[in-house]
Amino acid sequence: MRFRTKTAGAFLAVAAASTLVASGIARAPASADGQSFAFTMVRSQGAEAAGCLPDARAVVRVHPAGVNEILSIRAVGLPPRTNFDLFVLQQPDAPFGVSWYQSDLRSNQNGVARVTVVGRFNVETFALAPGSRPAPDTHPGVDATTNPAFGPVHTYHLGFWFNSPEEAVAAGCPGATTPFNGEHTAGVQAMSTRNYPNLAGPLSQLGS
Repeated sequence: MRFRTKTAGAFLAVAAASTLVASGIARAPASADGQSFAFTMVRSQGAEAAGCLPDARAVVRVHPAGVNEILSIRAVGLPPRTNFDLFVLQQPDAPFGVSWYQSDLRSNQNGVARVTVVGRFNVETFALAPGSRPAPDTHPGVDATTNPAFGPVHTYHLGFWFNSPEEAVAAGCPGATTPFNGEHTAGVQAMSTRNYPNLAGPLSQLGS
């Protein structure tokens, strides 16, 4: 994890987060005039099974901004002063499919984490590998040194992971090690958009 501060304005209030979570799957459809929309994240499958992070909830807002989108997350009910790693995902639960490291985020002393990033977060968000080529071996023994070829795969889900197994254990979550940080030494997934269907993640609702 190489922590970078990316906080900014445009977050929903805690009351709005509670309202969206209480309503179940919040699905604000994309509008033709480019208005922003909001959706929720929930505890990951693993966190729920382990009974950890019982108060965690998050609201995401995506706002079209010219040739990009601005994506803002506000999460509450997290363990205080804890580091996390945010990914854009093909599917929200293991084994996740194509996964793209997007940002870091850190909770404050009150267990609140905020982050804002700029990129492509809409129905056209995808990855592809037209052919297999050598890949950098930045972390020997962990990194793949070639990639599999695959056609366009759309990635419409979000998830974030504890940055280390130790931080996960301190929060009462399982202590497994996963590759979901910059050094591939992350902990378990904390939250995701698994409250949306596997093949219809919330980013698919914003038109291009």
